[in-house]
Amino acid sequence: MSTWTISTDLAPPDVETAYRWISAESYWAKGLPRDMFERSVANSLCFGLHDAADDLRGFARVVTDRATFAYLCDVYVCASVRGQGAGKALIRAIMGHPELQLLRRWMLVTRDAHRLYEPFGFQTPENPERLMVRLDPDVYARLSSASQ
Repeated sequence: MSTWTISTDLAPPDVETAYRWISAESYWAKGLPRDMFERSVANSLCFGLHDAADDLRGFARVVTDRATFAYLCDVYVCASVRGQGAGKALIRAIMGHPELQLLRRWMLVTRDAHRLYEPFGFQTPENPERLMVRLDPDVYARLSSASQ
């Protein structure tokens, strides 16, 4: 079984790897411009999951006021370590982070990882009709075509 370490202090190579994962391999942020990713990292509490060789194997961001609310996003675990407890270790570390205790509400959006998050207390909203979103799914494509 692998030993995982989780840190909120990401080195530049970790940020580069995380950017590649999120912008090129994720289903939710393909084409994310580099400057937008860097701004998101600078304004979030970020977590890097490293293996025993200190290679980055997972990444996640938490957008939070550190008092009442947190939005867990950009959770990515490298395909080579999926199914080995990496995702659970990452979420456990996030949920246990001292600056994220006693929050009234956590949120996340996932297409297919419900089983990962449910043991940590995440569930379908009791009143989904109260939840509203404003989504612009083509923003990255528009930005990319405008810069060419």
